[in-house]
Amino acid sequence: MSILGVILAGGLARRMGGQDKAFLRLGGAPLLDRAMARLDPQVDGMAINSNADSALFDGYAPALVPDLDAARAGPLAGVLAGLIHAEGTGAAHIVTVAVDTPFFPLDLVTRLRAAADAQGVPLACAATGARTHPVFGLWPVSLRADLAEALAAGERKVDRWTGRHGCAVVEYGAEPFDPFFNVNTPEDLVVAEGLAS
Repeated sequence: MSILGVILAGGLARRMGGQDKAFLRLGGAPLLDRAMARLDPQVDGMAINSNADSALFDGYAPALVPDLDAARAGPLAGVLAGLIHAEGTGAAHIVTVAVDTPFFPLDLVTRLRAAADAQGVPLACAATGARTHPVFGLWPVSLRADLAEALAAGERKVDRWTGRHGCAVVEYGAEPFDPFFNVNTPEDLVVAEGLAS
């Protein structure tokens, strides 16, 4: 089963003063570089979902796939862009990760695939404790048209859409820290620097 990794980097980063979080530096490297390094060994290829100026991504090998709609309809729009791109590459699935989550697990893809297969459902997402992380998910390309229709009808809630199709949940421990800790504010970046060191 061919899997394309898609790094979701299309957010507006309002709490970071509008800076593009993909290029915030953590431990001397941009968050995008850290996400690519963690995801690359887990997938058969990669793409970056971003609506920023494409010139910012000059020098990056993965394809840049912006949202289809300039309205920025949230993570599901990035997922759809990834699914459409993956269909063109022949991949059967995509796995999405958020660019601002620098410590996501190195066994994410393996565990998402195993959970979906074991439960006989098309989708899977990660969780820590009672909190799901739906953008860390496995998505079959076969649901591309359904997702496009849902977005056109105004759907924006990831959990609601995935719940219609069946989504396995993969639990991760939150000790010594939550691997899905994400950098939303300047204060979070300071915390992440401490965790990275």
